[in-house]
Amino acid sequence: MHPQEEMKILEKSIEDITAVAKKFNLDFYNMYFEICPAEIIYSFGSYGMPTRFSHWTFGKAYHKMKTQYDYNLSRIYEMVINTDPCYAFLLEGNSLVQNKMVIAHVLAHSDFFKNNYYFSRTSRKMVESMSLAADRIRGYEFKYGRDKVESFLDAVIALQENIDPERHINPGGVQDKKDRTKEQTHLGRNCSGGKCRQGKEETPYDDLWDLERSECDSTCAEAEDEGKKIPGQPEKDLLLFMMNYARDLDDWQRDILSILREEMLYFWPQMQTKIMNEGWATYWHMRIMREMDLTEDEALEFAKTHAGVVQTSKYQLNPYYLGLKIFENIEKRWDHPTTEERKIYERPGGQGKQKIFEVRETENDVSFIRNYLTRELIEENDLYLFKKIGYDWKVTDKDWEKVRDGLVANLYNCGLPYIVVEDGDFVKQGELYLRHVHEGEDLDIYYLERTLPHVHKIWGRKVHLETVVDGKKILFTYNGDKVYKKTI
Repeated sequence: MHPQEEMKILEKSIEDITAVAKKFNLDFYNMYFEICPAEIIYSFGSYGMPTRFSHWTFGKAYHKMKTQYDYNLSRIYEMVINTDPCYAFLLEGNSLVQNKMVIAHVLAHSDFFKNNYYFSRTSRKMVESMSLAADRIRGYEFKYGRDKVESFLDAVIALQENIDPERHINPGGVQDKKDRTKEQTHLGRNCSGGKCRQGKEETPYDDLWDLERSECDSTCAEAEDEGKKIPGQPEKDLLLFMMNYARDLDDWQRDILSILREEMLYFWPQMQTKIMNEGWATYWHMRIMREMDLTEDEALEFAKTHAGVVQTSKYQLNPYYLGLKIFENIEKRWDHPTTEERKIYERPGGQGKQKIFEVRETENDVSFIRNYLTRELIEENDLYLFKKIGYDWKVTDKDWEKVRDGLVANLYNCGLPYIVVEDGDFVKQGELYLRHVHEGEDLDIYYLERTLPHVHKIWGRKVHLETVVDGKKILFTYNGDKVYKKTI
């Protein structure tokens, strides 16, 4: 088929698929589709967005993904961006049927972005924001030197997941710039005439930190109180804490901390709804494609492509498959409740579609798995817990409740260690004391010892991290030269 003729068919298919999706009550942003070569798709995939600042870690990710594509080990069929309007990039090598399936898939993703609660606070103009941030960082590289800026970026990227996406729910501790209050305490800063200067002359950027006279007078007076602990309660948002309280950072360094934090806040909902989001998109691309007028060959090709998407593995969960199965199970249970469910939960039946739309709107992966991964699903799909014992991987548990709870535990905080700031002025020397909230999984000591220097680079003084190793409380300390530890 001639490329121009195929493009006309694809454009007509977009109209038809969009009409079917709206008939199913999917509510998505206005969509823009672009067909891109593999190099562009994998560049976007490695950066996470079409526009972003340059860093060697993105090149590393690109090389890995592109190599897997070149050797036919994996394939990205599309990339969709959480923006309004919504942009979707389709792989140039896709067949017409694959693109039809992908279009249905991304329409459901856009519906999820628009309606799920956890995306409600994300910026829908992040492409523009990231482009402006990239320009600022390039300006810093030109002014201060690329090596210096990249070295600082290395440190911030190593810590970028240490944010608090739920700050709007529990706004304790240090505040955001726009709603910071008298709780901001100026550690080690010199005050003159009611204006905090961090021991430096005033600059045109002072207003960025909201350092107004009245706020300064009150907070500095509070800081003089003996025994006052900073922060007042454990603070999860390490990036925000360091952005506000690290003593020796320049304005450009605080700006980079702010940029990385804002970008991570944008990506966080995608991390905490991966199973739901992919399951929702897979659920709807199946149903939309069933409504399309496909030839026998097209139906077979769709079935083959879909089977590859939901293919399971012995060693890891496939989010497309698990999310799909849970949504289908919810629909079945609310459409055809058992006698017991009708009696206990007063389910009248016939509410399957209504329920899955409700779940799509209000849940994240943790609550999704906790509330809707049933014994029936776990046994039907032979889910189990396993770990490496010696040189071999062993199944450790098949009890359905323990399997469910094990999955939930792995998803907590997006599977990342939960670190909080306990004291920003430890031993009254401006040292930083962090604590790992231990949930049964020890930290990887190799990475711990290589991450503490990054914390020190930003904080500028000795840093401590309390954790549990083999059931014992251990304090790791980096003094600018080496990491050492002691039992506490």
